[in-house]
Amino acid sequence: MSKEDLSDANSPQRKNPLEYLRNIGIAAHIDAGKTTTTERILFYTGVVHKVGEVHEGETVTDWMEQERERGITITAAAISCDWTNKKGPFEGIPHRINIIDTPGHVDFTAEVERSLRVLDGAVGVFCAVAGVQPQSETVWRQMDKYRVPRLAFVNKMDRTGANFLNAVKDIREKLGGNAHPLFLNIGQEDNFRGLIDLIEEKAYVYDEQDPNGMRYESVAIPDEYVASARQYREQLIETLADCDDDLAVKYLDGEVLSIDAIKGAVRRATLSMKFLGVIPGSAFKNKGVQMVLDAIVDYLPNPLDLPPTQGNRDEEKVEILPDDRSKPVGLVFKLMTDPYVGKLIFYRVYAGVVRKGMVLYNPRTRKQERISRLVVMKANERADIEEAFSGDICALIGPREVVTGDTLCDKDLNVQLEPPTFPEPVISMSIEPKTKSDQERLSMGLQRLAEEDPTFRVSSNVETGQTLISGMGELHLEIIRDRLFREFKVEADAGRPQIAYRETIVQFAEGEGKFIRQSGGRGQYGHVVIKLEPLEKGKGIEVVNEIVGGVIPREFIKPTQEGLMEGAQNGVVAGYPVVDFRVRIVDGSFHEVDSSELAFKMAGIFAFKDAMKKANPILLEPIMKVEVATPEEYQGDVMGDLNRRRGQIQGMETKGTAGIIMAFVPLEMMFGYATDVRSLTKGRASYSMEPSHFEQVPASLLAKIVETVSRAPARS
Repeated sequence: MSKEDLSDANSPQRKNPLEYLRNIGIAAHIDAGKTTTTERILFYTGVVHKVGEVHEGETVTDWMEQERERGITITAAAISCDWTNKKGPFEGIPHRINIIDTPGHVDFTAEVERSLRVLDGAVGVFCAVAGVQPQSETVWRQMDKYRVPRLAFVNKMDRTGANFLNAVKDIREKLGGNAHPLFLNIGQEDNFRGLIDLIEEKAYVYDEQDPNGMRYESVAIPDEYVASARQYREQLIETLADCDDDLAVKYLDGEVLSIDAIKGAVRRATLSMKFLGVIPGSAFKNKGVQMVLDAIVDYLPNPLDLPPTQGNRDEEKVEILPDDRSKPVGLVFKLMTDPYVGKLIFYRVYAGVVRKGMVLYNPRTRKQERISRLVVMKANERADIEEAFSGDICALIGPREVVTGDTLCDKDLNVQLEPPTFPEPVISMSIEPKTKSDQERLSMGLQRLAEEDPTFRVSSNVETGQTLISGMGELHLEIIRDRLFREFKVEADAGRPQIAYRETIVQFAEGEGKFIRQSGGRGQYGHVVIKLEPLEKGKGIEVVNEIVGGVIPREFIKPTQEGLMEGAQNGVVAGYPVVDFRVRIVDGSFHEVDSSELAFKMAGIFAFKDAMKKANPILLEPIMKVEVATPEEYQGDVMGDLNRRRGQIQGMETKGTAGIIMAFVPLEMMFGYATDVRSLTKGRASYSMEPSHFEQVPASLLAKIVETVSRAPARS
C-alpha cells in the first residue's frame, strides 16, 4: 500500500486524525532547561493551570522524589497536550502533541535512546550562554542514528552572557546542523523582551506586567532591528532554496514568496533533515514557548510524513505503514513498576488499533499476552482509555513476559520491529543487604529495576558470592540504591565502585582446544583449531566458520561458536570481557561416538584461551570525555588537577565569563571529582562527563589492577 492510499487511514473513532498528531521529544544537555520548557508547554496548552518550577520541586514531569530533591530528570516522562495554531497553514486546527521529556544526565542516556527510537520529531534545547555542551553532542548523535527531524530552542536568553547568534553558530560548527534562525531576539540578558518572526516579518513584544507570558503584542519590527531582520530573512530564504526545489524555482523566477510557501519549504527541509530552524526564548521567563509550539505543529512530522517503519518476518524485510485499518503492531520502549497496577508497559502503536481486552503476540517469546487495561500517561498519573490508534503512545497493563524492545502484534503478522540499542555499563559495585530479611526484597528489587533499565545489569561473582550491580556512572548506581531503599524498603551496603575494564588482543595467533574424557562407558571428544586476529577499535566481535569437508560436523559448529563467545566473557589478563577481535574456526576433529555439543563447547572455550594467551593480550580502561566550566582565575588549578588524574587536555575556549576546559580522563581517576573540583574553585566550577572510548591501561598500573581483581574479582 502506498502513502497515497493512506488518505483514509484514520479510523472513524479517532479524535485526532494522523495528520494532526505530533510525537516529539524534548532532549538536551543537563540543565539546559528541558523540564522547564516542557512545564511551560503544559501551561500554555492548558494541561496545568499553575506553572511548576524545577527548583521548587513542583514540575509535572519530574515526579519521582529523587528528581524533585536533586532538581534533575532521571526518567523520561510521557505526557499529552493539545495545541491550536492561530495562524499559518494549520490555523484553527487542534493538534494532539505527545511529549516525552528526557533526562540530560549521561548516566540516564538509555532513557533518551529508547525515547528517540519511538518519536517522530524532537526539540533540541540549548543554553544561550553555554551553546553546545558535551551531552548536547551525544543527544544529537542519537537523533541522527534514528533519523529524527528536529527544531532547536535556544533557551535562557535572559541570562548574563546570553548570545543567540553565537549559539546558532555553535550548532552549525559543532553539530554540523544546517541551523538558521526562524526568529531573532529583541534584546538579551535582562533586556530580553520579545521575538522577531523572520517569515511573517513582524515582532512579538511581551507584556512585562504579565509574569506568565500569556500576553504579547504583535507590532512592526523595531527600527533598530529592521536591517538585521532583512539580512537574516534573506539568508533563510537562500538556504531554503538550496534545500527545496519548489521554493528554488519561485525564488529564481523572482516571484514574491508567500508566507505559506516559505513555511511549506521549512517543513519539507526539516522533514528531509537538510535544515534546522532555531528559535530563541526563555522558558523560565515565559518567552518564546508559544512560538516553539507553533513550530512543532508547522514543521515537525506527523506519522504519515515519515518513511514506513521497517520490521522483520523470518529474515524478510516488512514495511509497516501507519494505518488504523491494518492489523495492530507496536514496540515496547519502556517498562515501569507502578505500586498500584504492577508493570506498566510503554508502547508506541505503529499500525492498527489496540483495544482493551485484546490478545497480542510477542514474536520473541512466541507467546500471546492479554491487555487487561490501556492507559495514557500524564507523567506518573494515568487515564484509562478503551483503544489506542496508530501513531499513539500509550501504556499497557497485563502483559507479563515483556522486555524493552519487544514487538507486540497480531499473531498473523508475526513481525519484529527493530529494538533500540543501548550502551554497555562502565562501572560496577558490590551490593549486600544489611539483614537476612532484606535479601529477598533486594533480589526482587534488583530484578524489577533491571527490567526497567536496559543499562543496569545485575550479576553475581562466583568466587566471592557477592552481588554486583553495573551501570552508566556513580549517579546512576546511587539512584538505584536510593530507589531500592524507598520503593522496595531494602537497606543495603555498597562497595567501592569498580571499573568495567575490557581486554583485547594486538596480534594474530592460532589456538587449539581439546576436550577429551574417557571413563567407563561413553566418553567425550571435542577438538577445535582457531585463528584469532585483532579488529579496529569499536568493531566488536566476529565469529567466522571456515570449516570445509566436514572435519567438524555442522551440528557441532554452533556449540563451538557458543564456547568461543563464552571464552571471550573472561579474558586471560584479569578476567574481563574481550572486545574487538575476529575468530575463525579453521580445523578440528570429531569422534563418531564420543563427540557431543558439550564437548565442542568446552573445546571452543579452551581454544579461545589458548589463542588469546599467544595474541599479546592487553587490558583496556574506559576513558571519559570531561568538560569543566570554570572562572578564568581557577583555570590553571583545574588543568593541573586534570593532569594529575592522567588527563589529556584536548582544548580550551571561553564562553561568557567562564573558561571551558576539554579533556580525556580515565574513569578510574574521576571518582569523587565533583567534591574536588568544587573545593578547588570555591564552588564556582561545574563539569560534565560522558564515556568516550577505551584505551590501554599503562603498564605501571596493570599489576595493581590484576592484583586487586585476583583478591576480589569484579567483572561487569
